[in-house]
Amino acid sequence: MNSFFGTDGIRAEIGTSLFTQQRLPEVAGAMSAWIKTKYAKSDYKPRVVIIHDTRNSCAYIKSIFKTVFLSQSLDVYDAGIVPTPGAAFLIKKFNADCALIISASHNPWHDNGIKIIDRSGKLHKDAEMYISDQIHTPKLLEIDYYNLGNETYIDGAQEYINALMPLFKEGFLSNIKIVLDCAHGATSFVAQKLFEYFGAKIVLLNNKPDGFNINQECGSLKPENLQRAVLDNAADIGFAFDGDGDRVIAINNTGCVKNGDDILALLSNHPDYNDQKIVVGTIMSNLGFEYWLNKQEKTLIRAAVGDKYVAQKLEEYNVFLGGEQSGHIILKNYINTGDGILVALKILQTMLLQDNKNFETFVPYPQVLLTIPVKRMCDLSENPYNLLIQTAQSLLILGRVSVRYSGTEKNMLRIMVESELLQDAHSVAQRLAHTLQKELS
Repeated sequence: MNSFFGTDGIRAEIGTSLFTQQRLPEVAGAMSAWIKTKYAKSDYKPRVVIIHDTRNSCAYIKSIFKTVFLSQSLDVYDAGIVPTPGAAFLIKKFNADCALIISASHNPWHDNGIKIIDRSGKLHKDAEMYISDQIHTPKLLEIDYYNLGNETYIDGAQEYINALMPLFKEGFLSNIKIVLDCAHGATSFVAQKLFEYFGAKIVLLNNKPDGFNINQECGSLKPENLQRAVLDNAADIGFAFDGDGDRVIAINNTGCVKNGDDILALLSNHPDYNDQKIVVGTIMSNLGFEYWLNKQEKTLIRAAVGDKYVAQKLEEYNVFLGGEQSGHIILKNYINTGDGILVALKILQTMLLQDNKNFETFVPYPQVLLTIPVKRMCDLSENPYNLLIQTAQSLLILGRVSVRYSGTEKNMLRIMVESELLQDAHSVAQRLAHTLQKELS
């Protein structure tokens, strides 16, 4: 049977696919079955933390999952609106077995997503397949009315703040001016408190969520407003988070965008990671970054796109620093998932230690990124698709071509072409996009 999971959990528009009144209880039942199979003991009720972002549909989805979980003798800790990385801290703080995260990250408000993490991080393929099989063949849930789960409300946002405060010296950002774009998402309720605790002067953007404006022309996917705000306010730096707060993009004091590759390059020379000879990126990581690392006598290991694949490579090579261009950065010595606020604070700490006020790293190769809609999702390793991709690659003297389907948006093809010359990358990308869209229509 096919898995319902993409690169980051189960995701769809509310009211469609699995996100309907009929299917959501089936998903909740399937996930509760997996939780009970893995954690239930004769004298122990599994504990599940539930967090979510600011989407209008989160409360509705949460109510369904809570009802099913409680009916299946799972103890539920309702933490409310918390950045996604907060789930890892909450699992540890409340000795929980796993956490349910309701969020569609950088997607618009009408989409939502569901994923589970446990102490080791995101679920592995076998767990995803078990849950998917349960969804394919839903069963009537038996309820022990004399052994229902317990519900506890916790202030998840404050607990997340409390977890990050001890990691840096109080006041270390004294007199530094920072612009924060909270994407009207989960960081809206925690970012200001944390950065001001560390002494920064804060200019806030997009921190008034109404359930419908999350990621709307703001946040890490739309850094233009942040660029203007950094320059207009003569700020030292700006940070843009996404809706659930697990990624971050920076803007330096001259208005230049610094993506995940830049962040990895900067952090690779932080004392925490300077001695580590391997940094994990993805197939999208810039060639300029790879060559820069080689000059530092470090090696770039490329994972598939998706922070769970980055996490797997970090585990495989027993190293601490990895991430994606999109701003998912994992600092494995602190947490096994991306954390936009933690990474932003670590960036600032590194810039101060190195006296690198301009956030200078490497010179990137020009990249052209295209996303095109397709009607069919055929195997790209088969011809004629593979032949078209290899032909495009042959047109580049020194560069790369990467083609993949989106793991978060249905029927969307992502094309990346990288070359020493922007005009070459652009022409090859446009030609490849045209031919592949025609073949997949």
